[in-house]
Amino acid sequence: MPASPSLSPVDGTQRLHNFSAGPGTLPTSVLQEVRDELPVYGTAGASIMEISHRSADYDAVEQSARRHLRRLLGLGDDWHILFLQGGASMQFHQVPLNFLPPDGHADYVLTGRWSVKALREAKLLGTAHTAATAEDTDFTTIPDRDTWDLSPEAAYLHITSNNTVHGTQFSGDPEAEVPIVTDASSEILSRPMNLDPYGLIYAGAQKNMGPAGVTVVLIRDSFLARRNDDLPTMLDYGTHAERRFNTPPVFPIYVVEKVLRWLRDQGGVEAMHTLNQQKAALLYNRIDRTDFYEGIVARNARSTMNPVFRLHDDALQPRFLQEAKAEGLVNLKGHRSVGGLRASLYNALPMEAVEALVDFMDAFEQRHG
Repeated sequence: MPASPSLSPVDGTQRLHNFSAGPGTLPTSVLQEVRDELPVYGTAGASIMEISHRSADYDAVEQSARRHLRRLLGLGDDWHILFLQGGASMQFHQVPLNFLPPDGHADYVLTGRWSVKALREAKLLGTAHTAATAEDTDFTTIPDRDTWDLSPEAAYLHITSNNTVHGTQFSGDPEAEVPIVTDASSEILSRPMNLDPYGLIYAGAQKNMGPAGVTVVLIRDSFLARRNDDLPTMLDYGTHAERRFNTPPVFPIYVVEKVLRWLRDQGGVEAMHTLNQQKAALLYNRIDRTDFYEGIVARNARSTMNPVFRLHDDALQPRFLQEAKAEGLVNLKGHRSVGGLRASLYNALPMEAVEALVDFMDAFEQRHG
């Protein structure tokens, strides 16, 4: 089984089919471009990591990233694009700090590990209600929209649109009477979004946009205007919406810009969505074909980004992982809190990788079934 096209260093090692849940795989062409530019960026005479974050060279990178992201998602002029740090975990705190009023409340829909953490942070700062939860199914479902106990007085409704650990995903963009805040870390740019319901969208870059180290936050101007007073300077979204206040994570943003251009060249979000559906369908069809493999989550809640499954005999899992690695298929172990197997199918993972995984699953069942 051939490995994917490689960047071949002097020791002869190759890039393998990387199903990591995060940081996820990056486009090989982007890595090659970064490699070539690393010592000297353009005419700057130095690496992108060594020049001023207020230089014309870096400014062009950041503005290009904003321009491509705006076009790919269809963001109007009423949306601010922020490049922040601290990952989605910082946003669990920063969102309620900015938008949970002292005398108000927010609603949270719990669909997995990260939404539970987000609710916990909100409760440190004010009143946050559980509007719906899938905890009773071990987060193998998405709560039916008709069961959500939403308040029209809530400051916002928080959701996690794709659940990396549990392998579930909302089937579309929900609607509510109040602005929706979503953690879209593991699905952003993998599908078109209806932006109308949202006031704020945040995502760690290390799944579909770039390397770890930068978090993209999109805020609608009308929602930004609702933020609380007397906020800490660095945790006030308004600080960063107004200007480049401090040194940004230059290198991750530089890579994000390249990934966004790569995504544009692939045909944009619509084309990527079609490919992602094809990749997921291929894998799920293999999982469902026999009872040797078993899907873990409800079929109507399955994620296109993070399919999770297990073997009919858990004792075979170490052998599955060992033999898969020998065939160039790596990072297939499920999250420690869930177990089983997980194959993350982010934008940059090629169809050939999924085909190689399915071929291996066939062969493994023939040997051990």
